[in-house]
Amino acid sequence: MSRDNRQRGGPVELCLVGDITENASDACWALLDVEPGDECIIYFDSPGGSPYSALALASLILMRGLRATGVVAGECSSGALLPFAACRRRLVSPYSVMLFHHVKWHSEENVNLREAAEWARHFAQLETQMDQLLAELFGCKLETIQQWVQGSRYVTGPELAAAGLAELIELKPLEFLRRKQAGRRR
Repeated sequence: MSRDNRQRGGPVELCLVGDITENASDACWALLDVEPGDECIIYFDSPGGSPYSALALASLILMRGLRATGVVAGECSSGALLPFAACRRRLVSPYSVMLFHHVKWHSEENVNLREAAEWARHFAQLETQMDQLLAELFGCKLETIQQWVQGSRYVTGPELAAAGLAELIELKPLEFLRRKQAGRRR
């Protein structure tokens, strides 16, 4: 899940790959391994997962004051957008893709009508809160997020960068990592 480069002079590197619900425990522990206020790089290739797992990851990044750089190495969709938006610096390539959509829920248990109605009410509220938080973290208008969510929109890296929500990078060595390596060799 993570690679600690502090002894070599670089930031801790973490990967958030796959369903964040299935990987939430490992991802949380990896974030807790980063000292509060320290720098880390989080590489994303995730279709999303539980909004609660997403909120937990974003909360750890924010509450611990991590100087996180998020890099979309492939996909960063649905719930994975929240921890990505919590990163202070966000990098995307021309091939990155992000899916914005309505919150989905399902239950594998038998639930009665009253429980189902409460879940529906709660998820409507949760979706509104998540959209507002995404807009706040990205530093954009709520309408931008809502427009993408309403259309279940796949947003490309260049589109996200054009909206001012991330930096567009090429698929080549990250210059800030190369500078750190060069500084260690001297």
